[in-house]
Amino acid sequence: MDFSPVIEFMQNFETKKVMAYLQSMDLKTVMEHPYFLTGVGITAVVAYLMRWRLLLVTVMTITGFIYLLGYTLAKGTSLDGGMPTDSLVVLVGGGSFIVFLAIYLLFIRND
Repeated sequence: MDFSPVIEFMQNFETKKVMAYLQSMDLKTVMEHPYFLTGVGITAVVAYLMRWRLLLVTVMTITGFIYLLGYTLAKGTSLDGGMPTDSLVVLVGGGSFIVFLAIYLLFIRND
């Protein structure tokens, strides 16, 4: 039995290659990739239908922070001049909202 194709496939997952791929990734590219969006959507729907509240809140929180971070990085943040920019206010406000929503859904709300 010849396992050379399996060995060649598994060599793609060497630590050096995986780290190089992760470092070359762009957050905006990942957010707009159809496979990522499909995977997040399917995971959220399955978690909702199966009533897996922890998984659903985790997916919503991580996805929310990814989009919030992408929006903030696209607009640019700076503290030059002493006053925060609009995108920094959106980052702080949106991040606070996401954290409070996650706390509410996990600990306060009872089904």
